[in-house]
Amino acid sequence: MSSEPRDRVPPSSAKSGSPKSNKTPGAFDWLIAASGLTAVAMIAMGQPFGFLTGRSPYNPDWNYTPAPLVMNGGDPYIRALMRTISASESSDAQPYSVLYGGEHVQDLSHHPDRCVPIQTGPNLGDCTTAAGRYQFITSTWLEKARLYHPKPERLLFWEAYSFKPEFQDEVVYAWLDDPNAWGVDLAELLRDGQVTEVLQILSPVWTSLSSDALEPNSVTNDLPAIYQQMLDEELKLSN
Repeated sequence: MSSEPRDRVPPSSAKSGSPKSNKTPGAFDWLIAASGLTAVAMIAMGQPFGFLTGRSPYNPDWNYTPAPLVMNGGDPYIRALMRTISASESSDAQPYSVLYGGEHVQDLSHHPDRCVPIQTGPNLGDCTTAAGRYQFITSTWLEKARLYHPKPERLLFWEAYSFKPEFQDEVVYAWLDDPNAWGVDLAELLRDGQVTEVLQILSPVWTSLSSDALEPNSVTNDLPAIYQQMLDEELKLSN
């Protein structure tokens, strides 16, 4: 903040009972007023802007993995796929807050955007911003959130995307459920039993999903069986 004093009316020119200005509020004045009222209303409804509050959202903790999804509803075949992705990418009791390497963050009002040094694999020596249940790097999260986030937060000309657990789920669900994004209907392939083909389609994005991908890991070969287990659970939940 500037340490210079604000402009003041010289005492000699100040007059008691002087009339208020008759200036008509301009468009910018009304825009500022409307933005302020919107922010106050959201706070009153318990929905403050995440980037203003910075408070930690609900971050569930399970004693087994792959953990259930936070989001409700949806196609059980896509839901099972989401849990399978996280079995390989973020096998953690608190998957929604985990960074690459295993550290957790508390503030999920936005993507953490913290670049962690990569310890193994072909990208050794680089760093990655991978975070959350689906290990979104910052640029991919922003790109997909613009397309699929159900509740972007807007203030004037600026837009933010909460990284709270339910929104991580909902963005990924909408992305996986969009045939135009993949050139094929993934849910239809899954219903036909083509799990391995679907994992290969996704492996350029999530590089541990296929043994032919860039970064297979210790559970990669087990993913089709994990998918079947998750599907059985999701079908029971949907009935």
